[in-house]
Amino acid sequence: MGSMRTIATVGALATMVVGATAVFGGTASAAPNITPQGVCGSSYKTVNSVPVGSLGTVYLTYNSSNGKNCVATIRANPGTAKDMSTYIYVPDTDQWAGDSGYFTSYAGPGYVYGKGHCVSWGGHISNVYVSVENSNCAARKEQRVTEIR
Repeated sequence: MGSMRTIATVGALATMVVGATAVFGGTASAAPNITPQGVCGSSYKTVNSVPVGSLGTVYLTYNSSNGKNCVATIRANPGTAKDMSTYIYVPDTDQWAGDSGYFTSYAGPGYVYGKGHCVSWGGHISNVYVSVENSNCAARKEQRVTEIR
């Protein structure tokens, strides 16, 4: 009888979990686990980010061993492909990289050498565009712009 009670308890708990998921919706962990390091590489550390409204985030990462920055635009809720972009630009060296198109979860990566330089970067998801100018340097104050087109 003890094993029947255990099976009934496990079944009841499973039913409660399934019911709670149906009532409260899926959690963020249920979505694919896309991170800036997953897009750019595990040796890249996030140094800055900017929200793209409620649609996602553009991440600026840096790898101190090679002096490169990487940028990626990651959606908050992956799904049907949407118009997206990501870009990074180093004004001092006139280097830029980017990615654009219709993506289900992220745009990028884009890599440039940025050690010791200010960088400008950003991206968009659907009709929300963000940009960060003169970022990650002591020489200038960064400027952030969000625009809905």
